[in-house]
Amino acid sequence: MKHRAARPGTHVSADASAPGGPAALEAVPVRHRGRWVAALAVLLVAAMAARSMAVNPRFQWDVVGQYLFDRAILTGLERTLELTVIAMVIGVVLGVVLAVMRLSPNPVVAGGSWVYVWFFRGTPVLVQLLFWNFLSALYPRLSLGVPFGPTLVSGSATALITTWTAAILGLGLNEAAYMAEIVRAGILSVDEGQAEAAQALGLTRLQVLRHIVLPQAMRVIIPPTGNETISMLKTTSLVSVIGYAELLYAAQIIYSRTYQTIPLLIAAAIWYLVATSVLTVGQYHLERRFGRGSSRNQAATMVQRLRASFAGRNGRGAGATGSGGAGAGGVGGVGAARAEEHR
Repeated sequence: MKHRAARPGTHVSADASAPGGPAALEAVPVRHRGRWVAALAVLLVAAMAARSMAVNPRFQWDVVGQYLFDRAILTGLERTLELTVIAMVIGVVLGVVLAVMRLSPNPVVAGGSWVYVWFFRGTPVLVQLLFWNFLSALYPRLSLGVPFGPTLVSGSATALITTWTAAILGLGLNEAAYMAEIVRAGILSVDEGQAEAAQALGLTRLQVLRHIVLPQAMRVIIPPTGNETISMLKTTSLVSVIGYAELLYAAQIIYSRTYQTIPLLIAAAIWYLVATSVLTVGQYHLERRFGRGSSRNQAATMVQRLRASFAGRNGRGAGATGSGGAGAGGVGGVGAARAEEHR
């Protein structure tokens, strides 16, 4: 007799009581005791942490609730989101341009892109923010005109480079260096044969990039871009060192006056967690959208996992209460091991 393999995660036991036919097989789920131990340990640590935060009066949760919806805190949150959006738009647009330049057959263009990425990735973003904020010490006046020719527009650097402008330039130009590498990796992930075939049909290099390469590269570009957006939201807190009143700076202004440092930091952290959670959900659904067709089975959402878990428990209960033959068929189905005829 030749037996099929049992479905993974089940243990098959034979019942030889069936006379004159193949043995009745019963699928028994494998017990994972280690998982229960790990889950119990996680729940224990979580309960201890929750109890510590609840009974420790130094957290001052009443003060946290008092300032959570304070006008200054909400204004700082709005400015944080504004910085995140503008800096990411600059980073993505400039990053695509730099990635295309890096892949250019012209060595001067490719070298210029490489130098940009090397410089902005090699220096800390905090240093770049301070540099843009104090740019007037290096260039008191900024001008725009014909190279080596007459000046068309000129103005004071102090008036042009405000703290908001310095924050946007520091965050956006730094992000462009990272986005350039992300986009370049996405472009290189597409098979070169497709670009060669499109160029053989008469498409220009820019048309091939726009209509063939980039739509396929989005599947590789989207996940790290989502991570960069979440990271940018938290990186905006660095602009507090140059005096721009975003979320963290708003909290610092309040606790420097009231000396309630921990509650104000907790209020700011709560808003950061809320914003990053919303971005995480958006990133997850974008990944599912651009991942369609790349894999046969996509990862289930949390709601789908809960539904499947409850459905699986109900199904096992129903199968266990059935009769012997029907119960074996209900539990195993096609995947259960059963005997086959001799060849």
